[in-house]
Amino acid sequence: MVKTSDELALMRVAGKLLASVFEMLDARNLEGMSTLQVNDLVDQFITVDLGARPASKGQYGFQYVLNCSINHVVCHGVPNPDEIIRDGDIINLDITLEKNGFIADSSKTYLVGNAPPAARRLVKVAQEAMWHGIRQVRPGAYLGDIGAAIEGHAKRNGYSIVRDYCGHGIGREMHEEPQVLNFGRPGTGMRLREGMVFTVEPMVNQGTRKVSTESDGWTVVTNDRKLSAQFEHTVAVTSDGVEVLTLRRDEVASPPRGR
Repeated sequence: MVKTSDELALMRVAGKLLASVFEMLDARNLEGMSTLQVNDLVDQFITVDLGARPASKGQYGFQYVLNCSINHVVCHGVPNPDEIIRDGDIINLDITLEKNGFIADSSKTYLVGNAPPAARRLVKVAQEAMWHGIRQVRPGAYLGDIGAAIEGHAKRNGYSIVRDYCGHGIGREMHEEPQVLNFGRPGTGMRLREGMVFTVEPMVNQGTRKVSTESDGWTVVTNDRKLSAQFEHTVAVTSDGVEVLTLRRDEVASPPRGR
């Protein structure tokens, strides 16, 4: 689970490249595009522009380079030429990238056009919840500290945390140990060590935390069909805290704090 300094240097490269994928998407108007068009755009950018590999393509039999999860879809949404992104939607794009043998993983929920205030608030709190978890990361802290901070922020704002999916270690493989739960108790679970690399990726629901998988075997939805939002970064435990390997330029100055 602990990466060497050379391995961390390579993971920084992958993380920086993945951040640039989201920066490319930030400049695009997603409204009116199909989710398959977004997939193909990202595929082209990663492989041609960046000279990297979309790590999700072919993983576990998945054919695409990203997951696209709209509105009540929690995660693992499958790109579809008939699924059009519309004004008022929220859509999570979850993307992985491999460069020089190491993988980075990140996701962002986008507000499309005139998304209603309730959707905007959910997305804001989900992003804040991720940062509350990330700020717990340092040597000697516990995995339970991360989960408690995430769930506490969601609950204080009237939302629930999905418990069926979680963050994970990452490096040469997309999914490594440890599992990073989005709920927990402070001071419990594995103790963090310098050089550990994992994802922090809360999924925050408007209503029930209960979810189910649709017949395609991939798409996970909220049981009450209320909205869900997710954010994710790949982070490394440093000697004195945390380094966000997939940090985007728009996040450097002031990550959202919330209450």
